[in-house]
Amino acid sequence: MAQPGYGWIVVLGAAQYGGRPSPALERRLEAALLLYRRGLAPRVAVAGGRLPGDPYSEGEVGCRYLRSKGVPREALLCETQSQTTYENLLFLKPHLSGRILLVTDAPHLPRALFLARLLGLRAEGHAVPGDYPLRYWVREALYRLWLYLGLKPLPGGHGLRSPPLGASGSPGTPGEGP
Repeated sequence: MAQPGYGWIVVLGAAQYGGRPSPALERRLEAALLLYRRGLAPRVAVAGGRLPGDPYSEGEVGCRYLRSKGVPREALLCETQSQTTYENLLFLKPHLSGRILLVTDAPHLPRALFLARLLGLRAEGHAVPGDYPLRYWVREALYRLWLYLGLKPLPGGHGLRSPPLGASGSPGTPGEGP
């Protein structure tokens, strides 16, 4: 079980629909909220960009959700440009310090931790429990194998990009809206 002393709780991206968290994103946000309220870290980062044509990013929707639950704006960091787990972490990296606690689905966590460590982040994980389909576990195992073999970029839109030009500044703040 995670103990206090993290610099950040990091919620990895998951879909949002029309400015509302998907069930997967909401589970991750609720888990992060509980960890934050337990005092495990003073700040929460939420990562995730937007699909082409979508007015909302996962990061801004997640931050807005946490604000609505009482997390102060100053305690939130909203990354809104990333498209993959690797980018979630890469784009947040300049803003994170100390130990971080990654919050994501149980099948996704081993790959997320591998990528975080690859980037030099001192990361531990909190697996969000759920009844995940076997195909999710298998897909994540195959992604991890791909990474362990050193094969990059990953197929199917999981390529590696550079951080956006403004990555050394603030990744963003909670947006307004639904």
